[in-house]
Amino acid sequence: MTILKVAAVLFTGFFFGLTLEGISRKVMARIQRRYGPPWYQNFLDVFKALSKIGISHGWIFDFGILMALGGVIATLAFVPLGNLVAFPGLDNLFIIVYLFAVGALGMAMGMVGSGNPNASIGVARALTQMLGYEIPYMISVAAVMYYYKTASVSTLMLSQQDTWTLFKMPIGGIVAFISLLGMLGKKPFDTPIAPAEIASGPMVELSAKYMGLLMLMHTFSIFVEVGLFVDIFLGISNYWTFLLKFTAVWIFATLISSVLPRFRIEQVVKFYWKVPLSLAFIQALFVLIGWVF
Repeated sequence: MTILKVAAVLFTGFFFGLTLEGISRKVMARIQRRYGPPWYQNFLDVFKALSKIGISHGWIFDFGILMALGGVIATLAFVPLGNLVAFPGLDNLFIIVYLFAVGALGMAMGMVGSGNPNASIGVARALTQMLGYEIPYMISVAAVMYYYKTASVSTLMLSQQDTWTLFKMPIGGIVAFISLLGMLGKKPFDTPIAPAEIASGPMVELSAKYMGLLMLMHTFSIFVEVGLFVDIFLGISNYWTFLLKFTAVWIFATLISSVLPRFRIEQVVKFYWKVPLSLAFIQALFVLIGWVF
């Protein structure tokens, strides 16, 4: 049963994730008065890329990409999709954060191994941006764990039967969502990619099957990041209501990204360490003194 549940989680991440990415491209195009590609375009892109032979830049480059994809797949297996929990009792936030870091480190190692300076700049920007959003995000999530006295994601979700955490701790929910935009690389926090500046940064040397693997990693990463936000802040869910909430959060993030310009990397860090970090400390203080709705 565990193998079947893991397979169901990964299949959901693959099919639903690529579908939503295609829909978001369509939504963004319509906002910008373009027609846009069909919703299934991402499936075509992934399968076409995986069918081609790419150019390797050495074993560090190859291993880094496999490490990145493997780390994200392992992380997704521990994330509850509503009542679909592959590893009950092991869906601990500390385990998820630890495994997710493996994927990030693999990505950084592989892209730097390509030898392209634009890739190195993109990785440096990504790590710098991570330093900006991770601190306020972890403070807001730590406040939630302290309030519910658990680090289990499924327990945090089940503890919201009366009121969503987003309504109990609205400041923490806002901080987590702003941090989520940085995790997703959505504008104004798409500085590590910046196609007009550094030629897509980390992805500049990727082609064919390497690009296909990275697209899969990106899709699974989105499912981990948005899925955690849904589980922690948007109440108790079954499998289908989880997907509905996931869609709402993803489309809302896409709408915001469609109308905002890009920050410079120093602006990203200054913003996160001023506004979200201050709000995260305020929310943590409210939790400590019992001011929770």
